[in-house]
Order: sequence, then C-alpha cells, then structure tokens
Amino acid sequence: MDAIDREILRELQRDGRLSNQELAQRVGLTPSPCMRRVRQLEQDGVIQGYRAVIDPEAVGRGFEVLVSVEVRRDREAVEAFEAALQDIPDVIEAYRLFGSPGCLLRIAVGDLRAYERLWIERLTALSGVTEVNSQIIMKRIKEPTGLPV
Repeated sequence: MDAIDREILRELQRDGRLSNQELAQRVGLTPSPCMRRVRQLEQDGVIQGYRAVIDPEAVGRGFEVLVSVEVRRDREAVEAFEAALQDIPDVIEAYRLFGSPGCLLRIAVGDLRAYERLWIERLTALSGVTEVNSQIIMKRIKEPTGLPV
C-alpha cells in the first residue's frame, strides 16, 4: 500500500459517496487507475464496505448507553452470550475484553424507559450473565470518523 492508496482511503472515509471522477481528482490520478486501485483495495479486504451515517435522534435511538457485562468465564457461557447478542438489534456494538469487565456493549434505544425494559427483559436474562452495569452517555465528544491512515 503506497501513499496514493492511503490518500484514497482517507478520502473515502470522509465521503464514501465520492464519484470515481471526484476521487481521482482529489488524489491526483486519472479515473481509470483510481478505479483499479479502489477495486484492488476492496478485493484485498482493506475496504470492507460502505455505510450511511445516520442521526440517531432522527430514527428514535438518541438514548445511548455503554454497558459493561460480566459473563461466567467458561467457553459455553461466553459463546451463548455472544450468539444471543446477535439477536438484539439495540446492541449496536459489542466487544469482548481482556480482564474486567468481560464485555462492553454500546446500546441505542429511544429513551430511559426503553433501556430499562431491555435491561430487565433481555440483558439480565441472558444465560451466563452475572453482572450488568450501565453508563448513560451524556454527550458525545468525538464522533468516529474512520481510522488514521
């Protein structure tokens, strides 16, 4: 990967809807070699996809919570917990961690009442869960904008 590939990645992270023509201009290439590079980055798995960034408030999910979860430390419990998370759309990110807590979730729901219902009906009821701690997000200070490349 050279400097031009990295510039392509920076530009596409800023705006994934750039036309090939505009992208080529921004990185100093003609359209054909620019398209070849983008396709190669996609084939190599460097570019894994393209997404729209949605305003959570606009879709009724402006209440975000970071949740630390302790799960019994045995393979069966961890695998069951991770599989169950796939079926909870309110969990928008999930990470297994070294140490404690064992898992960190980012949850987006409509309001406190919706989170309480999720907490009672789903999170604490998951097999293997021994503890659930919630941190309500007051203010997002830095938005994810992509990786520094």
